[in-house]
Amino acid sequence: MAPAGLALIDKPQGFTSHDVVAKLRGVLGTRKVGHAGTLDPMASGLLVVGVGAGTKLMTYLSGADKSYLATVRLGTTTFTDDAEGETTSVATRDQLEKLNPQQILSALGEFEGVQLQLPSRVSAKKIGGKKAYELAREGKEFELEPVEIEIYKIKGSQPRFGEFIDLDIEVECSSGTFIRAIARDLGEKLGVGAHLTKLRRTRVGPFSVDNATDIENASPMKMTDAAKALLPVVSIDEQEQTELSFGRALDVQSESEYLAAINGDKLVAIVSGGKKLSPKTVFND
Repeated sequence: MAPAGLALIDKPQGFTSHDVVAKLRGVLGTRKVGHAGTLDPMASGLLVVGVGAGTKLMTYLSGADKSYLATVRLGTTTFTDDAEGETTSVATRDQLEKLNPQQILSALGEFEGVQLQLPSRVSAKKIGGKKAYELAREGKEFELEPVEIEIYKIKGSQPRFGEFIDLDIEVECSSGTFIRAIARDLGEKLGVGAHLTKLRRTRVGPFSVDNATDIENASPMKMTDAAKALLPVVSIDEQEQTELSFGRALDVQSESEYLAAINGDKLVAIVSGGKKLSPKTVFND
């Protein structure tokens, strides 16, 4: 059985996040596997997976910033805002020919910053206990509320003109940002419609796809290494380890919201800072 920790997987296109978890259970020889941050089947790239006690670290990866590479096709919209949905509109040749590279890249740059983004109608956002994509595919009418997101950086390459216009983009953004929605909104802004044809996630918080492996070669990083990547560290001794293991706070102050309490090469607990260090997640196994 594989040691506990976090595995960085380069998810192949066509796999759901659940498919990756199911296959990893066989590869790693354990049922205790869970992922952080779902990736659509169309997308490839970094999926962070908790193994064994590493699943307890998933909480501290929630809300992490992310980075993506994507391709937007200007001139046609789809039901799903990506390449997997049926086409819902196509721009005329005249509409496309009125656009030039400078207009396209200038419009793209306007997405940088804090903003309200309307999630895709086929997102996993829940409405009355049901996911939006389930309601959409049932033909139900519903309204989604805009969500505040932040795009820290967005950059486009030189657009490629053909039957449609393809634009490769790089995005660094807050958690909860829909890249499909950026494509949709860029198309609306330019008046020709658009959808996403490729999507690859390259970073989740401190973790990069450059350090990821395929599913068959998954090798979880140790709990201490994973915790050190995620959080500030406080070193503790044997007595302090015992105190935390029994759920008792340490009389140590810290300005950090959460810290990894480590004794030697053992991750003992995740603690919350303040006037005392209070155990939030204890690792006794």
